[in-house]
Amino acid sequence: MYAPRKRQGFTLVELLVVIAIIALLIAILLPVLKTAKENARAVICGSNIKQIHLALTVYESQNHTFPYGCDTDTHKVPPPGGYPGNFSYDKTGWWWFHFIADSLENKFNKKTVLWCPSRHIKDVGVKPNILLGNYGVNQAICKSSSGNKSPEIVGIPLRANQIPHPVKTFLLIDCGYSTITWWYATDKPPFTIGNKMEDSAYIPGFWANTARSTWRPGTNLDALNSRHLNRKVNAGFADGHVSRLKADDFYVEKTEDDYKNRSPLWLP
Repeated sequence: MYAPRKRQGFTLVELLVVIAIIALLIAILLPVLKTAKENARAVICGSNIKQIHLALTVYESQNHTFPYGCDTDTHKVPPPGGYPGNFSYDKTGWWWFHFIADSLENKFNKKTVLWCPSRHIKDVGVKPNILLGNYGVNQAICKSSSGNKSPEIVGIPLRANQIPHPVKTFLLIDCGYSTITWWYATDKPPFTIGNKMEDSAYIPGFWANTARSTWRPGTNLDALNSRHLNRKVNAGFADGHVSRLKADDFYVEKTEDDYKNRSPLWLP
């Protein structure tokens, strides 16, 4: 009888080849998986904006005006859950998401819908602040009840029929703060940026952000990095559609006498 042959194991060279192949596959697949994950987050973000936009539209149809960006005058009592933000920096008022809470099933106290899944806010002191690094409304539409005296952003919020170019005018966007104006989409703003609250506004990944010297602690990474792939942001327009555009598409250029491209993208 013949004795059974012993099974031979891998040689060292074969083992090294297998390890090298596995390492190569991991190196190839990791960027693909990362890209797929980032694309999934961008899709979720766009869905969030779509839901919030619908809630804003419902509010406008019921009240014949969009909500205030921030209301510090009309409502004298704290909103449900208390005032959000940091009292040293942020206004103590009712923000636009408080007005649409019923339509969102009061989800602003949970990290859903109103929280961008791609925000780059890691600082433990800033991360819980819903006002920072999520979504912001166009303050030319959802005006605030007080603050800077410019009629562009302070006064009565607009009605839907007061927006002559709804397909071109954005209502909601990936943003550094809960409200934003075109002043933060230019490298030469018309007003001095020095207010702690207003300094928090930015479009993530916008090229001119690098020239700014003041940031709210913990927000600089979100401002300087791309929120989504290819330095893009999600924006919901007044007619209801959501687009993913490059942050630089929102740039407002200073000319000799005025600013270029601020309307109708920024101003109705």
